[in-house]
Amino acid sequence: MQKSVVLPNRDIMRKISAIVLGGGRGTRLYPLTKVRAKPAVPLCGRYRLVDIPLSNCINSGVNRISVLTQFNSHSLNRHINNAYQFDEFSGGFVEVLAAEQTNETGDWYQGTADAVRKHLYHLNRQPASHFLILSGDQLYHMDYRHLIKTHLEKGADVTVAALPVTREAARGFGIMKVNQQGAIRRFVEKPTDPVVLDSLITPGKVFDDFGLAADGKEYLASMGIYAFKAEVLEQLLTMNYEWVDFGKEILPNALKTFRVYAHMFSGFWEDIGTVRSYFNVSMDMTSPNPPFEFHDPKNTIYTHTRMLPGVRISDAKIKDAIICSGSRIHRAEISNAIIGIRGIVQAGAVIKRSIVLGADYFEEPDAIRNYPIGIGKNTRVTQAIIDHNARIGKNVVIQGSNKLPNKDGEGYAIRDGIVVVFKDAVIPNNTHIGDV
Repeated sequence: MQKSVVLPNRDIMRKISAIVLGGGRGTRLYPLTKVRAKPAVPLCGRYRLVDIPLSNCINSGVNRISVLTQFNSHSLNRHINNAYQFDEFSGGFVEVLAAEQTNETGDWYQGTADAVRKHLYHLNRQPASHFLILSGDQLYHMDYRHLIKTHLEKGADVTVAALPVTREAARGFGIMKVNQQGAIRRFVEKPTDPVVLDSLITPGKVFDDFGLAADGKEYLASMGIYAFKAEVLEQLLTMNYEWVDFGKEILPNALKTFRVYAHMFSGFWEDIGTVRSYFNVSMDMTSPNPPFEFHDPKNTIYTHTRMLPGVRISDAKIKDAIICSGSRIHRAEISNAIIGIRGIVQAGAVIKRSIVLGADYFEEPDAIRNYPIGIGKNTRVTQAIIDHNARIGKNVVIQGSNKLPNKDGEGYAIRDGIVVVFKDAVIPNNTHIGDV
């Protein structure tokens, strides 16, 4: 009989505060970050990227959360204010802390650690015994109580969530070497030297001891998810002001003085840092067996609740698609696609392997112009992302292709072979974009 796992109780979790790192300009996700902060980028039609770590926190009993950002924070502020309201007796909150000028500094964030350092004054006013540091652009389910359990049982000062990755993938992560007790003995950010990579291979027995199925993945990578004792976090951030990044400076230097351990994780996890990774993950969600489950009642993903009508579909062919509330689809063909809230697809349109993010509002009939919001009649969209409120005319062809070079056009951009139509853009009738 399997022994039940005793997780930290509510009183312990109430002493933990979370910090969600919103990232910088989000250049690798441009043009989805053209007018919004990276954590506010829409996900699967009705969510935002930031909903993932925030929901994981709420499901884990962590309800004091700060989101750090510095670019285009208006939409993120609006989303958080609309979606996350705690009752006044719980003491919970989700707040956005944007980069600000103070008597000490007027600089933008120089890195992940510098972003937290610049808000130490605000963070220290919270009665927290530990801080969770989380990324705002990852897709995964995690009960942070398991991470805290590891952290407390090991008597760790710092704990790093880790998962197995291949040698090729290791070049893009912080890679750690651990002993059989899980203590991290070495941490190298994005190693490329073959000799260094060879030295960081994790013995198979270590994976076996922790119950991880490596499946040919010989390296332990940092997920960018950390637990810090509150006093240790402050010490590390104020020890050297040239240490601006957790992976590059804080963690390698923490090994010299503090007890640093790994928390092993083996579930689905995906970093959504580029247009290609965003697109691929979104397409995976339309498959019959998606790798991440939004319908799991034990792991609710929270977001802004909207009072929208049901989906209206008339005489359409739809296969392997996500269709969100308020959408209207008439005599169209849709496959392997996502149609976001208030999405409109008119007669004769064909949408394949694409994301239509929908609209922020319904247009009143007498206000509709020559180009109404949505996908026009007889338009074909393949391997593309159509941002909010875009107006795509009739007989338009938008065709992404892996052989297309990056390009910036009128109302659109091509990134990683994917055509991204800007938010609020107008694409005139009969326009051809991409590999056509």
